[in-house]
Amino acid sequence: MTPLPRLIPLALTITLGAACAAPATPKLRELSTDRPDATESPFTVDAGRLQLEMDVASFTRNRLDGVRTTEWVFAPLNLRFGLTPDFEAGIFVTPHVHATERLRSGPKTSWRGVGDTTLRAKYNIRGNDGGGTAFGVIADVKLPTAASGLGNDKVEGALALPVAFDVGFGWEGAAMTSVGINHLGPRGYRPVWTNTITFARDLAPELGGFVELTSSAGDGRHVATFNCGLTHALAPGTQLDLGAYVGISRTAPDLTLFAGVSRKF
Repeated sequence: MTPLPRLIPLALTITLGAACAAPATPKLRELSTDRPDATESPFTVDAGRLQLEMDVASFTRNRLDGVRTTEWVFAPLNLRFGLTPDFEAGIFVTPHVHATERLRSGPKTSWRGVGDTTLRAKYNIRGNDGGGTAFGVIADVKLPTAASGLGNDKVEGALALPVAFDVGFGWEGAAMTSVGINHLGPRGYRPVWTNTITFARDLAPELGGFVELTSSAGDGRHVATFNCGLTHALAPGTQLDLGAYVGISRTAPDLTLFAGVSRKF
């Protein structure tokens, strides 16, 4: 039988050899989120990793043609899962919406319940792991899961092309163009074009800020907003955010306020 003292060096040699031979764990990318701005990121989640992005709550207020509407949305979330180094699948779920509508001289009507669900596929074409530019493609399918009064009970889809780029002087930029096939009442399905551009920079250690313009047009309606917000890196894989979307066209919601969190697992 081999004496115990001789086994110890042998065991250490085998352990060190196995450690050297084992493939190194790939380094995770920095956290990149599709929130809090409306411009989606071209970057995907690392393969085998899950990323949660959600509003804690958001509030929207609007007044148009004598009708005042408000909407509270609680814990809407986007779950993103990396299937390959450059491809991810996602699902948007809205657990609870509380919407009210009040006519100028009439009663208040309320609706509450779950919202619609969206399935997403995202593919990064370039720039996932560095470089001055990155771009990708996103396909969405909206499923009519909303409670009565909170959706249009129609399946809809969209295709988006997001891009990110370095601006210089501490600024980073991103933009997106997309076309959605939306059901617009009696006229049926019609294309809706959306374009966004956003700029972000660090304001202090772990603190960032962004400004953004969005514009959507379809079926004779133009919806434009100015958006701004702050992000705070709580940990390497965790980010808090808050911000506001302000309507700058007549048909856009007057104001949306939100606060949220993102976490990579």
